[in-house]
Amino acid sequence: MDKKEFCEFYEQLLKAQLAVVRQFAGKVENRGRRTQKGKSQLGITENILKEAGQPLHVSEIIKRAKEHYDASIDRESLVSALTKKVKKGDRFIRVAPNTFALPADSEK
Repeated sequence: MDKKEFCEFYEQLLKAQLAVVRQFAGKVENRGRRTQKGKSQLGITENILKEAGQPLHVSEIIKRAKEHYDASIDRESLVSALTKKVKKGDRFIRVAPNTFALPADSEK
């Protein structure tokens, strides 16, 4: 086994180990009641939009995430993630620049 193969092998091994650790951590965190901190930024955003019942600008989403979920969300990261979901037609729609909502049938 040459150096490159050795490094690739250990990279895959470490990725597998990390996946197991993350899975275990998720199981421990999710015992009993799920904490709000365990939610993804898109999960938090979806909850905020459901609670609002109307489209919100990304700045307002970030503000509410901090106030209600004690979650610090990076603006560019959130916009990027939401834009990808909008392009896929998955969970979110864009109603104006940097303003997002849930499709009408999912707000119920």
